[in-house]
Amino acid sequence: MVRGRTARRGFDWRSGVHVVDEHADANAFDVVVVGAGFAGLRVLHELRSRGFTVGVLEAGGDVGGTWYWNRYPGARCDVPSLEYSLGFSEELQQEWAWTERYATQGEILHYLEHVADRFDLRRDIRFDAPVRSATFDEASARWTVVADDPDGTHGPDGPATQVVTAQFVVMATGCLSSANVPDFAGLDTFAGETHHTGRWPHEGVDFRGKRVAVIGTGSSGVQSIPLIAREADELVVFQRTASYAVPAHNRPLDPQEQATVKADYAGLRAANRETVVGFGGWGTRNDLSTLAVSPEERLARFEACWDEGGLAFLGAYNDLLIDADANELIAEFVRDKIRSTVHDPAVAELLCPTTVIGCKRLCIDSGYYETFNRPDVSLVDVSERPIEITASGIEVAGRRYEVDAIVFATGFDAMTGALGKIDIVGRGGQRLRDAWSAGPATLLGLAVAGFPNLFTVTGPGSPSVLTNMVTSIEHHAEWIGECLDHLRSAGQATIDVDPDAQDAWVAYVNAVADFTLYPGCNSWYLGANVPGKPRVFMPLLGFAPYVVQCAEVAADGYRGFVLGP
Repeated sequence: MVRGRTARRGFDWRSGVHVVDEHADANAFDVVVVGAGFAGLRVLHELRSRGFTVGVLEAGGDVGGTWYWNRYPGARCDVPSLEYSLGFSEELQQEWAWTERYATQGEILHYLEHVADRFDLRRDIRFDAPVRSATFDEASARWTVVADDPDGTHGPDGPATQVVTAQFVVMATGCLSSANVPDFAGLDTFAGETHHTGRWPHEGVDFRGKRVAVIGTGSSGVQSIPLIAREADELVVFQRTASYAVPAHNRPLDPQEQATVKADYAGLRAANRETVVGFGGWGTRNDLSTLAVSPEERLARFEACWDEGGLAFLGAYNDLLIDADANELIAEFVRDKIRSTVHDPAVAELLCPTTVIGCKRLCIDSGYYETFNRPDVSLVDVSERPIEITASGIEVAGRRYEVDAIVFATGFDAMTGALGKIDIVGRGGQRLRDAWSAGPATLLGLAVAGFPNLFTVTGPGSPSVLTNMVTSIEHHAEWIGECLDHLRSAGQATIDVDPDAQDAWVAYVNAVADFTLYPGCNSWYLGANVPGKPRVFMPLLGFAPYVVQCAEVAADGYRGFVLGP
């Protein structure tokens, strides 16, 4: 992003006049976007194509967001590659060729680099610029955003900073971007190496000849453990809560399959927007109840879905996340698969979850359970016994495990963590972290009362993490673009949220969640993995109806929002 002063085309929000300023401040924009992953790149392209001046601030050294940081062994998407991709450009869709059913981290990062290059997005992005604060000035109706300045001089008070201003700020900070490292006793005494899956060294990690501990068996643990086990001399896995994992059945993409999708990519994208989860629109739907069929038919259906693999497993019947009895049937089916895979019955039982299947993110695996048949892999249950870290390893209930390296597969402070690290100040000096002290509250997951001209892409209160994230991101980018177009044409300088409308939306999100089995366990959907975080179910179930609601709000003059001069 060029600094200094440069000619800039923009819009005077006070006068309603389009301007070309030959002496414009290169640190002043119509919109500042925070983050340059899928969301930041998509929002940048959307708003730039609508004629807005946009500056992007990115903490990382290049584009990619989640896929820039998460380079741990086995990292890959759990949504089919052909659908985990951007649909705004037919040319992009046709020219890019995915190689696997589920793309690896490296391939996804390469894709995002290609998107940035193809649409010349990097010229509007400042890298190595983590945002420290964003403050709204009521007199000017503009935001002041402060970020680290990699080109500045590091002083006694820390890194140099840069200051940019904008009429609007779009937080594209990601739902799973704030790494969660528990405060284990003795962590600072450990003499070996430590790594978090969400902040993996870009040069990789060599585990050859080492004794390795992995703490955590969520998605990143399930993906990384098989590969770490192949390399390390010894692997010890510390598990607090067992995860349900279904096979990915990953494979190279058949060229004919890819050609079929490319022949009607628009049709697939449209079909995906009609689903609950934002993908699988061309799949076979089953609207039968689990309990409405015979045990033989039900078992055959479960087996067929297991053989197909992937997240669609929980779509075997229409009530698996609503009816507890139905859920228990498919949960026991998975537990039986674990028991038939893991040779040691005691280890198999430790790996069998007892929670509702789906109330935590379902994991997609490639050889996870088989890994525990290796003689050099062991499993330690820490559900009731705390971990203590020593200089030479890990101690649990008086037993010591000597290790050379510890991998924290402990996930993220989901959905709100990245926002909480930024000092966001709205009307009257109110801080977002204070406004959300009892749990996040938004309207549509897009905006927050008391924080004018601030948008959150896939924020709490939107379907976000319960969907194909790329589908949700594209929908939000388009909605925000149309909203800013509306404000520009109406000569409105601000958009805020009516607190009553926000309260009603929060109540609606909670009511939908309570209709399902999702709140039934301590998941990161509830923030339960972060000590002290309010236990509030954050995402909204149901992408297709949500899209309709967002469209209705916009069509009704942005009902629930407050537009001002």
